[in-house]
Amino acid sequence: MLNATLSAKLDRLRHIFNESSEVLVAYSGGIDSTLVAKVAFDVLGDRALAITANSPSLLPADLAAAQVQAEFMGIKHQIVDTDEMNNPNYTSNPINRCYFCKSELHDTLKPLAKTMGYGYVVDGLNVDDLQDYRPGIQAAKERGVRSPLAEVGISKIEVRMLSQHLGMPWWDKPSQPCLSSRFPYGEEITIEKLRRVGNAEQYLRDRGWKGDIRVRSMGDTAKIEVPGDRLSEFMTAMIVNDLTKAFRTYGFTSVTLDLEGFRSGKMNDAIAHIA
Repeated sequence: MLNATLSAKLDRLRHIFNESSEVLVAYSGGIDSTLVAKVAFDVLGDRALAITANSPSLLPADLAAAQVQAEFMGIKHQIVDTDEMNNPNYTSNPINRCYFCKSELHDTLKPLAKTMGYGYVVDGLNVDDLQDYRPGIQAAKERGVRSPLAEVGISKIEVRMLSQHLGMPWWDKPSQPCLSSRFPYGEEITIEKLRRVGNAEQYLRDRGWKGDIRVRSMGDTAKIEVPGDRLSEFMTAMIVNDLTKAFRTYGFTSVTLDLEGFRSGKMNDAIAHIA
């Protein structure tokens, strides 16, 4: 049962789509854009379309999960390829890397929406995202993308509450930003490095780890982050020798565990020093 405040926000979210003719949802498969896709489909039916951008920075397992979720919701779903890896402004990994990623995404989606007759593009930006360093927000704004969750003031925790209320089994799914976020600003991003990080994170998932986890790429060192209160659980759950051997086959020369623990956006700590 939703409280009155959150119920009102859900009504306002539905109203945005009630006023629409057709919308194209920039749908990553993450919990935020999935909620947007769910509400858009509930209101608009076949007049809503979810598009997932496929690139080397997306884990294959996450692409597969996006497809399964779209089928569960019933929304029309398509996959398009994006080409940010051929843009040196992106691969050089500057502090505004996300701007070039979102520019590529929406330069792909906007003409597609126009060609297919969809009035505009919406994304899964929530109100908490506005408090973080996210240069991609500006790229989306420049291209006329709407952010319904942010417009009605829905936070990350409210996204999860609404997702559970609407019967979505993945309401507690951990956040999974693109693999490029695993690299310190200034370190060049390559397809090989993305694959190395992706293989490492998938290894940990395949061995039963649930919840937040990151494998940060620090040169040839893999730095594993899990929530601080789960460090002991991680060490108990993993066979360290097997883990180390596997990571070395992926191309890492050493493996460390961050004793501070996982914290979203940790790579942004270095921005003040770079700037």
